[in-house]
Amino acid sequence: MTMFGSKPGIGMAAICAAGLMAMPMPATAQMSEARMRSEIAELTTRVEQLEGARAIKNLQRAFAYYVDRGLWEQAATLFADDGTFEMGVDGVYVGPERIEEYLRRLHGGQEGLIYGQLNEWVTLQPAIVVADDALTATARWRDLGMLGQYHEHAEWRDGIYENTYVREGGVWKIKSLHLYVNFVAPYAEGWARLDEGEGLVRSQTSVDFPPDNGPTGDYSGFPATFIPPFQAPHPVTGRAVR
Repeated sequence: MTMFGSKPGIGMAAICAAGLMAMPMPATAQMSEARMRSEIAELTTRVEQLEGARAIKNLQRAFAYYVDRGLWEQAATLFADDGTFEMGVDGVYVGPERIEEYLRRLHGGQEGLIYGQLNEWVTLQPAIVVADDALTATARWRDLGMLGQYHEHAEWRDGIYENTYVREGGVWKIKSLHLYVNFVAPYAEGWARLDEGEGLVRSQTSVDFPPDNGPTGDYSGFPATFIPPFQAPHPVTGRAVR
């Protein structure tokens, strides 16, 4: 009787299998394993990019909804600690606390909206590009604002966002929000009646509550045909959009 019992064939097969497992893996098998690891890494990156784009859409929409209803603190805490906010020619506000105070003062200085105040920041046409490492991203959006005060005034606002985002600790935040305002025009008469330069002016809020830095660029609003610079390359050619 052998040490493996009454079936010596089984014992010999076990020895042979152990020997085969100890032998070096064939080159083709090693290549297959390397290819599999590469494909897994590529799929992981792809999933992170897709999840990043989804998270950024939710992030930007949350900002618009919070500002719509005067939730200034909630809107400001969507920004990174060194995040920036720039709207029109008002200049750049840095950090959540400064951004929160700017938004509050810009809309009357109170918490929330007052009776009859309309403050709709409609955000459309997202074009999001997430970096290969899924840690940063850029996005371009269309802004359509419906603004006003009941029985007093009503305005349209048109503009384009060119923003950046960063993922910190697995959470996406706004790194920079830059709204290039094209015009703010009275609802009744519309943008056709605007005088040259009338649709893009510095707010009184930025005069009374100065920004941390001046505007990052000099541009003209409607009827001028200024095009805010594109951060992302052309999605088909891969070249910079000039």
